[in-house]
Amino acid sequence: MLTAITGINWGDEGKGRMVDLLSEDYDIVVRYQGGNNAGHTVVNKKGKFILNLLPSGILRDNVVNILGTGMVIDIKHLCEEMDRLIAGGIKITPENLKISDRAIICMPYHVSQDILEEDRLGDKKFGSTRRGIAPVYADKYFKKGIRAGELLEIGDLKQRVADIVEWKNLTINGGYGAKEISSDEMYNHLVEYGNRLLSFICDTGLYLDRAAKAGKRIMFEAQLGALRDVDFGIYPFTSSSNTIAAYAPIGAGIPNHKLDNCIGIMKAYSSCVGEGPFTCELFGQKGNELREAGGEYGAATGRPRRVGGFDVVASRYGIRVQGADILALTKLDVLSYLKKMPVCIAYEIDGAQTEDFPIGGRLDRAKPVYIYMDGWNSDISGCRKMNELPVKAQEYVRFIEDAVGCPIRYISVGAEREQYITVY
Repeated sequence: MLTAITGINWGDEGKGRMVDLLSEDYDIVVRYQGGNNAGHTVVNKKGKFILNLLPSGILRDNVVNILGTGMVIDIKHLCEEMDRLIAGGIKITPENLKISDRAIICMPYHVSQDILEEDRLGDKKFGSTRRGIAPVYADKYFKKGIRAGELLEIGDLKQRVADIVEWKNLTINGGYGAKEISSDEMYNHLVEYGNRLLSFICDTGLYLDRAAKAGKRIMFEAQLGALRDVDFGIYPFTSSSNTIAAYAPIGAGIPNHKLDNCIGIMKAYSSCVGEGPFTCELFGQKGNELREAGGEYGAATGRPRRVGGFDVVASRYGIRVQGADILALTKLDVLSYLKKMPVCIAYEIDGAQTEDFPIGGRLDRAKPVYIYMDGWNSDISGCRKMNELPVKAQEYVRFIEDAVGCPIRYISVGAEREQYITVY
């Protein structure tokens, strides 16, 4: 069984929480794209954990976790993240964590270049997390990347690092006028942090291929959501990788295998961190109240997220491009304070309504067409069955399910692992 857990919207849908919950039934969890530019917050009996690079399955002792071929890995950040989890009582060994030898390393100069470009753009910035993701993916396709597997023969890297740094300084020093990067410092960085990871690096594609053929249950964990996909998202305000489920076997390292199903994760309302069009955004007091109720601050950066009512148009599009078979609806409990629930059912563009998700200038000009549903104004965190929810909460869930055209199987009613409802 090969299952992808993917985000339907702009990211921050609660994928980590659902992976932590559902990974009980899986043998392997794989992150297949992205880097440390986003985070998954997971709360369970072991504590509260913020994961940027490590798959959420790392919190289960019997699950093997893999950082896949499609990822870009800041090895310093990874070492620090591993240390935090180990200090929190989480087991991390080469038996339960494996790093693809083909994954690309995110270097300090990628971070510098990311920061320099965002600063240069000023008011026109993309809203980058400033963690080097776009520059490192650019270098991957420039064929200037350094793969994790090259750390296994670190001595062979010294001259190549020098050549890359010489090229990189043409931009950092020659273009931005910033201080030149030191080749020796970059090489020493690889040695210092790379040496700690050597026992974790292997041919994960071969490992996964054998596991899949042996009938192991494999879960693919996406970072961010469909609307941040570099091809199908709100370009150019996207991530620099493919966040969609179809990329999961490729980014994991087993392009010869096909997914069996895709579970899409979406919130009971909308949230978005960073720049770019966000049609359903709520401003002022209403926005602040929803942000605080949902604790909507980025897990990776702490930035306040933009928030809004549930967006049917964006969600229906996200479900289509993800190929979701079933859905998990998260943070339904957050809406318990509202007397009226805003739901965006269409966009108005240039005086005409549409239910199709647009791109470019049409998306920039889109205005939300809202309806308002009655709230339930009661605590639902203790509900464990659909019929235990207030009638108005049940109506809200069923309306969303019908509007987006995909069945909702799971509903989270709190942050704890056991605070969820299985609908069927």
